[in-house]
Amino acid sequence: MADLAARLAFISLEGEALTRLSPILEADRAQAVADLQAENHFAPLGLEDGPYKLTLSIQEGRLVFDIARHDAGERKHLRTIALALGPFRGLIKDYQMLVDSYIKAVEEGREARIQAIDMGRRGLHNEGANLMIDRLAGKVEIDFETARRLFTLVCVLHQRI
Repeated sequence: MADLAARLAFISLEGEALTRLSPILEADRAQAVADLQAENHFAPLGLEDGPYKLTLSIQEGRLVFDIARHDAGERKHLRTIALALGPFRGLIKDYQMLVDSYIKAVEEGREARIQAIDMGRRGLHNEGANLMIDRLAGKVEIDFETARRLFTLVCVLHQRI
């Protein structure tokens, strides 16, 4: 069983209703949230044990992690971490280009192209996960799969700006 003290119990994106996402981005968001809620490792350094509630947002060009303790519906704010979004921008742009290419390939029924794009997305997610781990180093300990899913949410969240 997963360590309940070092995990996210609830994840939300601030401002979710601001714009409508494409079906593919909405599916990516829903899958990343479901996967995170099912399994993750998230341990903010120097904080009391979780489980935690995480609200992700983008504010003034920064990726903001609002971390709270999640107990039976109660919310106790613990820490806010703001990361410069700049290091993520190139990967986010590439992610959007891949999503656009995927949509076009699906519309055209190009199965080989869809498979190639999926391979590219996996590689991009791996690169994004490594960057997420590096940027959160010394602040939050996360595993690779949690980092991949958080990167997906950052890409989706960025589309709202």
